[in-house]
Formats: sequence, structure tokens, C-alpha cells
Amino acid sequence: MNPIGVISMSYARPFTAAQFPLFARMRAAGMDFCELLVPEDGELDPTAAGRAARHAGLFLQLAARVNLQRDLASDDAAARVAGVDYLRRCVDVAGACGATIVGGPLYGAPLVFAGRAPTTIDEARRHERVQRVTEGLRAAAEFAEGSDVRFAIEPLNRFETDFCNTARQALALCTLVDHPAIGIMLDTFHMNIEEDDLEQAIRLAGPLLIHFQANENHRGFLGTGHIAWAPICRALAEAGYQGAITLEPFRRTGHLLSLPLAQWRPPSHDEDADLRASGDYLHGALHAARRT
Repeated sequence: MNPIGVISMSYARPFTAAQFPLFARMRAAGMDFCELLVPEDGELDPTAAGRAARHAGLFLQLAARVNLQRDLASDDAAARVAGVDYLRRCVDVAGACGATIVGGPLYGAPLVFAGRAPTTIDEARRHERVQRVTEGLRAAAEFAEGSDVRFAIEPLNRFETDFCNTARQALALCTLVDHPAIGIMLDTFHMNIEEDDLEQAIRLAGPLLIHFQANENHRGFLGTGHIAWAPICRALAEAGYQGAITLEPFRRTGHLLSLPLAQWRPPSHDEDADLRASGDYLHGALHAARRT
């Protein structure tokens, strides 16, 4: 059965030692793991975080955070070096907290949330960026050799990156890097924007799919949006995916004008019952998919 977990930022951001008691709430809500944002320096002791999670009955996985100062695709050599150094640090953090997956837009090239507008990219520069990212990911993957840690490349929608938006592109990047420590993670929120066929994208990722995020089109709790979960779960079963699945329910807004949906907000009330219902909903869809 696929382990189902929740991302730490559904509860708090940043997630520090003061939030360790939340691990028990996640477990009580039926979660098997917490996907923890990779802590910045001084933000959290990863060894203590892993110990606290295990004490609550959870394991940890990691979500990497890129920015313009650590960007494998950058024209700035210093930013590319910092990007590789950051991914190497992610391996060390994963080892300390017991995580085996570091996922996210590891290639860099952030757009909206870094305040950078998209620009036209000619063919020569496109090739340069692909080469830079390939070399950077390979260096990070080689650093992970001998550990249990694998990197999961996540395609994001066009408003968050201009480098990798689809499962097909992620597959192409994995093929270029050609290292067993590199795989794919898919997120149905982004897929809903960019993929022609969500189920076919899952099948395409196939054996390279090493992490999955099950999110509604509006990032609400499962079943409150328009994502069709039955065919998605069938595609996961057909692809032989047995790995972890993260829930990222952090849609918290009313319908007021000029209230930015992209801005993270803490929960205004206890959402644990909704989280448990989402996990149960997904477990049911996965169970039905395996039977059929």
C-alpha cells in the first residue's frame, strides 16, 4: 500500500523544533510521513527532526527549495555552483533525518515566486541551459552515490518555471543525466495545467516515477476540486508505482478581491479532520484501482 503523507507547510512555515508536536497530529490524522521543506541553515536540526518524526510514528521525505542564488540553469556561474552545493547539502540533510527522497524543481529557473518574468530563449541558449542543468544534476547525483538518497525532478507549471513543465520533459532530463539517483516526481496540481492527459503522463514516467504529490486543481482537500482521482489511481497502479504520495492542501482564502492565492497562509483553524478525510479518500481510490 502506498504510504500517504502531508507536506509540513500545510501546518507551518518555517517548520522549526517548536512545531515537532505537530508530527503527532499528522499521525493521528492518518498520515504515514511528513514531507519536510529542506531547512535553511540554522532553521532546524535535521537529526532532531528525524528523531521526533520517528517518535510520532512517521518517516520524513524532503522538498527542496531553489531560488535565483542557487540555480543550476543560471547564466551566473556562482549561482550554478551554489545550486550544486545546495543539492549536496540536501543529501546530507536527508541522511541526517532519515529521508530517502529529495524532490522539487531541482533544476532551478524559478519564475513568478522569485519575481522574475519569463524571457525569450533562443536555441543556442536553450542548449546551454540544458547542458548546465544536466551537469549540475549529475554532480549532485554522484555525491549521493553510496547513500539511500534519490533526487526526484518535479515539473512545475509555466508560471513557476520556464525549464521543465511536463512529464515528457522530466523524462528527457532524466535520460540526459543518466544516473540511478535521479528520478521523477509528478504533482497533479501542475499536471492539471500542463499535461494533455494526466493518466498518460503517469504511465510515461513509468519506472522513473519515484515520488508523487496528489493535489486538487485548486490545492484544496481531495474531493473538493475537479481532479478525477479514479483514473489517476488506475494509472499509478498500471505504472507499478508503490512509492509515497504527498498531500499538499494549503488553499486558504476567501473570495475577496485582491487577495493573492499564491501567498502562503497558516491555517486559521484545525484542519486535521479534513486531512484524514483526504487520506481516506485517496486510500479508497488506490484500493479500488488495484482491484481493477
